[in-house]
Amino acid sequence: MVHELKELIAFYNVENLFSPDPPSVHRLDPTLSGLRNWDEKRYKNKLLKIAQVFQLIKEAEETLPMFIGFSEIQGQAPLDELVTMAPFNSEYGVVHYDSMDERGVDVALIYDKNKVQLVSSEPITYFFEIEDNNPANYDTTRDVLWCKFQYAGQLLNVFVLHLPSKRERNINRPKREFILKDIREKVININSEQNEAVIICGDFNENPDDENVKNLLYDDQSDKILIDPFFELFQNKSYSTFHYKNGLLFDQIILSKEFFGTSFPLHFTSAKVFNHPKLSSWDRKFAGRPFRTYAGTRYLGGYSDHFPVMTEFTVNL
Repeated sequence: MVHELKELIAFYNVENLFSPDPPSVHRLDPTLSGLRNWDEKRYKNKLLKIAQVFQLIKEAEETLPMFIGFSEIQGQAPLDELVTMAPFNSEYGVVHYDSMDERGVDVALIYDKNKVQLVSSEPITYFFEIEDNNPANYDTTRDVLWCKFQYAGQLLNVFVLHLPSKRERNINRPKREFILKDIREKVININSEQNEAVIICGDFNENPDDENVKNLLYDDQSDKILIDPFFELFQNKSYSTFHYKNGLLFDQIILSKEFFGTSFPLHFTSAKVFNHPKLSSWDRKFAGRPFRTYAGTRYLGGYSDHFPVMTEFTVNL
């Protein structure tokens, strides 16, 4: 039996992958991470858990993703350590920039150096004015990471994002709208000037049926320039994270039309939430939900409060 070659692209919100906090002088001192008792032992357990996730993916899919976007990373050091571990075995490169996020969390990307070549990378930084009549005051958020890779003679633009969160009656919705409009303009320029493929992966803090996400998919003439394969998953109640009783699919991978043609080296076949039973909560009350690292300040020792998401492609070379 002949098996078609396939490739995967993944995104994973890893829930506060922070370096361990230095010992506090006083018991009630605030920590750099903002986490309770985030020491070397818990950090190492977290790294091991994240590596295990991708070992499970490798066993289930018979390959590892060629790109993996991450969010909730504090600095590059945890990823530098992660890629030395199995199943990555130092064969993956790391792209990361420190952002001005107030909690110090960033997005990042790792990539299989045997399959793709990094051409360029840059962070896209956003500033938002605070309405207090003081021009020196502004609000910051996590950068968007923009990388360009070469694969089989084709250029791939990969955007990794973690949009401002839904909190305080959705006060950040205009910020998400602004960032997505900016990315949309960049995609339109890529289409008109370079005609290169685009991948946008991340935690959108919006579901696939929200207007901000749907508007990203169309140009100024209302022609579709991007396809969100996670829309159908969401319609079928496939979720990557939960808020109280609500299932959410904030984690998505959006693709340009090249991946749906017949002549491009990567042809889209499926999208999925990798909700392996080992990554799910042991508590019957939360069955089917991610086994998280913390619940508030209570340490559970799990993987993340999100499941990874993936897109699968057949290879046409």
